[in-house]
Amino acid sequence: MMMTTAQNVSPFPSSGAAAQNQCSSCPMKKLCMPAGLSDAQMQMVEQVVCRRRRVAAGGHLFRMGDPFTNLYVVSKGHFKTDRISEGGMQQITGFQMNGEMLGLDAIGSDRHSCDAIALENSEVCEIPFARFEKLFVEIPSLLRHFYRLMSREIEREQGAMLLLGSMNAEQRVAAFLVDIAIRYEDRGNLISFLQLPMSREDIGNHLGLTIESISRTLSKLKKKGWLKVHNRDLEILDFVSLESLAGGLDPEERGGRMVVNEQRRSTDSRAPFWLVGAAVA
Repeated sequence: MMMTTAQNVSPFPSSGAAAQNQCSSCPMKKLCMPAGLSDAQMQMVEQVVCRRRRVAAGGHLFRMGDPFTNLYVVSKGHFKTDRISEGGMQQITGFQMNGEMLGLDAIGSDRHSCDAIALENSEVCEIPFARFEKLFVEIPSLLRHFYRLMSREIEREQGAMLLLGSMNAEQRVAAFLVDIAIRYEDRGNLISFLQLPMSREDIGNHLGLTIESISRTLSKLKKKGWLKVHNRDLEILDFVSLESLAGGLDPEERGGRMVVNEQRRSTDSRAPFWLVGAAVA
């Protein structure tokens, strides 16, 4: 695959390849691999995972229009994906964190339809798609898991359309924070503490809001006692009210302020709850 910013993308030394491709010992395997793989099946997967790459903060993993050869799973750090419209306008389409896959956009056209940019010094596992696809015949559960990953991407696309099409500023920010918090919890972090790697400008671009609107909305939520905000560090004090706001409900009708329930979700229920019933027929 051609890398247009090779100085920002580097493979690990080949001498450590055996240790780097140990998917079986990776703490993120529950997110990117199906459960119940045998040792032999896990070894087959590990043989396909070619290598890990480091991407420096601000570096491109791939660019819009690059030919498609690999999928990537984020093993460390955070990325953002964005597209440039025909009019030259940038639109950030999503933010990816460890355990999530990049490159699915190119499967249909064999070319990437967006840029993938590291928000901080990050690492990815590189998966040559042609070799990965052959495993689907030998490991059917891997194919089913891959379908789930693609389904989640569709759900997130629908969520983005809903955010931009029908929610006001407070609902958009609340929905964004709830989604990030749930994904953090899936990775074993506290749902109430967020360290956001993206700037307010990037958040505003993603949500279709100005930086001023983002700042005003965070101040309102802080004044309500739902959040504590310090630069990019956020503490969610009232998750239920925040989630109610994201879903278009009046938090007052749900009994007022409630504390966060750390056991409220399983790792399988990762889709934002406000998408339930929102799928296109």
